[in-house]
Amino acid sequence: MTISVQGVRRHFGAVRAVDGVDLEARAGRVTALIGPNGAGKTTLLLVLAGLLVPDAGTVRVAGFDPVTQSRHARARTGWMPDAFGTWDSLTAREVLETFAAAYGMPAAMARARADELLATVHLSEFATRPASVLSRGQKQRLGLARALVHDPQVLLLDEPAAGLDPRSRVDLRVLLRSLAAQGKTVLVSSHVLTELDELADDAVFISGGRSVSADQLASLDAGGRQWRVTALDGAALQGFLTATGAAFEVEGMSDDGAPVAGAPTRGSVLLRIPDEAAAATLVRDAVAANVPLVSIAPAGGALEQTYLSLDEERR
Repeated sequence: MTISVQGVRRHFGAVRAVDGVDLEARAGRVTALIGPNGAGKTTLLLVLAGLLVPDAGTVRVAGFDPVTQSRHARARTGWMPDAFGTWDSLTAREVLETFAAAYGMPAAMARARADELLATVHLSEFATRPASVLSRGQKQRLGLARALVHDPQVLLLDEPAAGLDPRSRVDLRVLLRSLAAQGKTVLVSSHVLTELDELADDAVFISGGRSVSADQLASLDAGGRQWRVTALDGAALQGFLTATGAAFEVEGMSDDGAPVAGAPTRGSVLLRIPDEAAAATLVRDAVAANVPLVSIAPAGGALEQTYLSLDEERR
């Protein structure tokens, strides 16, 4: 079961929240939905969840139109908003049982499913406590359990890691990979791009309410990723790069050449390298030139660097 979006638009008066989005999220894979604040990510997820009607375009979730075939689409969709709202007087177990009942699950099965999910999200000790005592991160975990209560084929997650501690973020990553391995379609929006780099199989970028085409992404990547190269002797490193004609930026220096307080060592530079083969060649040539290299690595994840390129265009 997949998610398919073509030419979707959703305006709020003069505000074009979503203004032409194409998206494909495949079963058995985690797809990241990435873009700056105000890019239209949450609006798009609300459309996919059947909570907003698009002004134009076609949407299919698990093969169904969320507008004209709402019952079928929602039965196969798990939706987790960025802020989990609940009834504070209900216990964590009662919250899940209530939603299970809404999906037509028998009471005994609902209770068993609730206990299973509370264990999955590490909230078993809070099963009989009112939701009002849960922290922000614990409510997020309960929100994820609620999205999974009816064992959906498609998961729509809006900032699921918000408020989670590091251990819970690792658990979330493992759980989502497990769900994808079961053949589920997982679409996740998040600003924690370092985690998405490790989690996602595919990525869809949105900027200004529009999805970024493959051609646009290719043009952003044309110059390669930015790498950080560090050497014990900064002058030797810079001299070597200058001799090779490489364009680089010295870390720890202001534009006028003065040291920046608290910046990384002056032996570090940033430069764009087309690919890993070119990075290996640079290391070989630098060592041959007696440059005392300490480290060479991408300055950020692939998703993060593409995002920053989009954000730079936006400004």
